[in-house]
Amino acid sequence: MAKPILLHSAAELLQRILSEKIPADRQMEGYFRTHRNMGVRDRGFVAETVYGCLREKPCLEHIAGNSLLLDVVAAYLLTHGYSARALEETGFRGDARGMVERARTVDKSSLPFEIQANLPDWLASRLRTQLGDAESLTLSLALNQPAPVDLRVNTLKAKREEVQMRLAQEGFPCEITPYSPSGLRRQDRAPLFSTRCFKEGLFEVQDEGSQLLALMLEPKRNEMVVDFCAGAGGKTLPIGALMANTGTVYAFDVLAKRLDRLKPRLRRAGLNNVRMVTISHERDARVQRLKGKIDRVLVDAPCSGTGTLRRNPDIKWRNINLAELTDTQQRILAAAAELLKPGGRLVYATCSLLKEENDDIVKQFLSAHPEFHMIPVNEILARRHIPLSMTEDALRLLPHLHHTDGFYAVAFERVAV
Repeated sequence: MAKPILLHSAAELLQRILSEKIPADRQMEGYFRTHRNMGVRDRGFVAETVYGCLREKPCLEHIAGNSLLLDVVAAYLLTHGYSARALEETGFRGDARGMVERARTVDKSSLPFEIQANLPDWLASRLRTQLGDAESLTLSLALNQPAPVDLRVNTLKAKREEVQMRLAQEGFPCEITPYSPSGLRRQDRAPLFSTRCFKEGLFEVQDEGSQLLALMLEPKRNEMVVDFCAGAGGKTLPIGALMANTGTVYAFDVLAKRLDRLKPRLRRAGLNNVRMVTISHERDARVQRLKGKIDRVLVDAPCSGTGTLRRNPDIKWRNINLAELTDTQQRILAAAAELLKPGGRLVYATCSLLKEENDDIVKQFLSAHPEFHMIPVNEILARRHIPLSMTEDALRLLPHLHHTDGFYAVAFERVAV
């Protein structure tokens, strides 16, 4: 049974996450740093409870009968194994027995869609328009489940089967992922960063869907490639490995701090074909110098992140300026396109579920850039021996269908003249 103070700790941390723009995982790191008296088990309880409340907030508020965060935490515990008596023994003074009765008698199918789906109104309405009620509800239920832990094997250093065997020997057995040829999966969290395999640079943690984006680019040895929005290098690393550590990968980002996190990852991976470049904006002079010289460009665009709600449920409760995001996406895509040689490839990708950030951006880009045409994604998937078949020219991954995060990606080719 949880200590009384832990309920208040969970509510306090939940309040911070909901009231500030800082991502939940970073908020938790900071909170636990300032509460060093909390043991590993206590931190685990608080983290799991807070993430659960972020995933199920509308439904928990309905059961609690209000939106007070301590009551929301209590409702979460009551719907995840606690009895009313156990909750009262932690010192909770709210209406535990009333909550239990509401949880027991509620007919979820009679609740408003937003509560059933545990989604904010703005996101629920967009998904219903795109997919219809039935599929939107199935998708939302998948988004509200914790994600597995996916690993990408560093093929520069080892084969997938070797890493799978070594992790099993270290006490962390993994399954092979169905789509990514270098992916492994664990269903539960484990201290993988303390393994010898990790320290030797044999794998990185990366969702299977994200792993497919580098494969969409199909980079070759000795080419010049740009990862336009590199961040901490989640896609840069597999691109460099696919190029067998030859050629040059330019990792662009507007935040030097993000690129700084790539440095130790490059050392661990044994990659030396990556050049990190901090740019001030998409038309920075350091970008312009490469105009017409690049073989392939990946634009993993800044987006709403709605495809990653399994891992980042706090995104649901942030204010997202969709108009500002789509304007940024259009500008970055247009600037990235200018870098390509004739015959070069451009991959545009997001971890968004929204048509505005995906299909609409692609339609506008093709309308303004007749020198580009789409490459059917099934051709790429077949070449890479990925057992997936799409019903359209884009890669569209959805948690309830593919058991990955939600991703969208399109490959363009610049017509040779």
